[in-house]
Amino acid sequence: MPGPERNDAARVRDVYDRVAARYADAFGDELAAKPMDRMLLQLLADDVLGRGGGRVADVGTGPGHVARFLADRGLDVVGIDLAPAMIAEARRRHAGLAFEVGDHGALGFDDGALAAMTSFYAIVHLTAPELPPVLAEAARVLAPGGAMLVAFHVGDEAVRPGEMLGEPVDVAWNFLPMAAVCDALVAAGLAVELRLDRAPYPTEHPCRRGYVMARKPR
Repeated sequence: MPGPERNDAARVRDVYDRVAARYADAFGDELAAKPMDRMLLQLLADDVLGRGGGRVADVGTGPGHVARFLADRGLDVVGIDLAPAMIAEARRRHAGLAFEVGDHGALGFDDGALAAMTSFYAIVHLTAPELPPVLAEAARVLAPGGAMLVAFHVGDEAVRPGEMLGEPVDVAWNFLPMAAVCDALVAAGLAVELRLDRAPYPTEHPCRRGYVMARKPR
């Protein structure tokens, strides 16, 4: 397989705008078949509530299912996504939750505004060298003691399928080494508390999934 490839953000946005409704139908309830993801999201929710609550951002929210999971556990959540059509789909499916169009490289929050952040498979279109500024932006908006939970595809290759949910696409899905993600989080000033990976579930693309939880020092 080829190595990771840089993607044009406008092209990525266009892909998800075109497939938003079909993507939501296909993946909007995927957490039901992902016990590890649910366990770690519950861990983050308990962590936030144990610190007294606060605003949480789900970056790369897609159809909003991760934001919904966290909101159902008592968190004040806002979902952020690059694609306006995906945000419209999330709002339609999860009335009452907050969703906003935004870029994970330039988040519209004040310094220290967030108690936590999730990024579930939202860095899939980045390469390892592109991670540091994105994760530095995440660190900027986290409050001292705030945690970030990142999920990604583990590896050092890229997949370029040429098609997604019936639409022709010209973007790459990049796998990332665990060390590259952890190193970028540390470079951003966050302390890595948890790192693990798992084998794919039967419904997923056959590659390992990685998870890292990191915290901003108090």
